Amino acid sequence: MSKTAFLFPGQGAQVVGMGLRLAESYPAARAIYDHAAEILGYDLAKICFEGPLETLNSTRVSQPALYTTSLAALESLRADDPAAVADCSAVAGLSLGEYTALVAAGAIDFAPGLRLVQARAEAMQEAADAKPSGMVSILGLEQQQVQDLCDAARKGGTLEIANLLCPGNIAVSGTRQACALVAELAVAAGAMRAIELTVAGGFHTPLMAPAAHHLQAALEEVSLRRPTMAVVFNVDARPHNEPAEIRQLLATQLLSPVQWEDSMRYLLAQGFDRFYEVGPGRVLRGLLKRIQRRIPCHTVAA
Repeated sequence: MSKTAFLFPGQGAQVVGMGLRLAESYPAARAIYDHAAEILGYDLAKICFEGPLETLNSTRVSQPALYTTSLAALESLRADDPAAVADCSAVAGLSLGEYTALVAAGAIDFAPGLRLVQARAEAMQEAADAKPSGMVSILGLEQQQVQDLCDAARKGGTLEIANLLCPGNIAVSGTRQACALVAELAVAAGAMRAIELTVAGGFHTPLMAPAAHHLQAALEEVSLRRPTMAVVFNVDARPHNEPAEIRQLLATQLLSPVQWEDSMRYLLAQGFDRFYEVGPGRVLRGLLKRIQRRIPCHTVAA
């Protein structure tokens, strides 16, 4: 019997125009954008639909925008294929997508989830502003090779593996000088590409310690329930269901590498053989294909 899991994208998947078709075609999706505007105090839908891109790409906006748009996409799937939603028994989200996954799993409601995402985005932006930093995507090298490059390029600053996405696709985070150096060293070491990412800062490293502190305080104010299905977390690629444990994992996630490849391998080992990427883009579908080419992953477009 087939086992279904939903995957939710993270920051970087945003694009101007996302969600417009959903809002025009599905009243439940439109209602989500309207509710988001009430909570945030600005017209999130207008930025998603029309831009400008610079505003949409800012951490403070992109995270609420992706959270809201992915849940709007989930509503479209609920309308078009309710059986797929009923069949889903596990969820995972890439970094920010973990919050969307928790809503899908019934652990938190939309409004408090959005307030948490807003608090997270603001705290991450403030931490990045306090210490200029960034991220570099390194393609074509093994994890140990990337770790060795980080050790060589750190030069007294911060530089750590931040995202383990799929074989040969690893992102590192750190201070700007260290990021520039590791990009040069990676190409010299035979990497296919080393791409400096357009993000606000060195996410998923100790540079985000101030943000994790602020997020922990916000998490203590939010009511969480036990999920109704398995939620596989980025920190250790395993499911957890106790609210206190979930709070700690969400705060720790800001400081720790995203174990996405291991999360997918865990789900595959548990027999999951049908996946849906719910939200903007097709990044997660592509990553899954690099991990297990034969497994279908359907796109619920936004």
